[in-house]
Amino acid sequence: MPINRKVPLRKCIATGEMLPKKEMIRVVRSKEGEVTVDLTGKKSGRGAYVSKSENAIKMAKERNIFERQLEVKIPDEVFDDLLAIVRKEQKA
Repeated sequence: MPINRKVPLRKCIATGEMLPKKEMIRVVRSKEGEVTVDLTGKKSGRGAYVSKSENAIKMAKERNIFERQLEVKIPDEVFDDLLAIVRKEQKA
């Protein structure tokens, strides 16, 4: 008999959808205030999840949702990294 494992769900900060953790991208603010994209989902610090869609990332940028969630100014490079990751996965 197969074991039914619980799938961890996370809420997208842009769309409000509850999705499996593997379908999301985590952005982390470290204790020093540095903001980075966390592909492993295991970096220490305050994290916020966004779904792997360009629309969700653009919505989060336009509405400054990451800045409110992580309580720090988000550099444009973080959004560039997020869009690059999403576009790379869409091609694959």
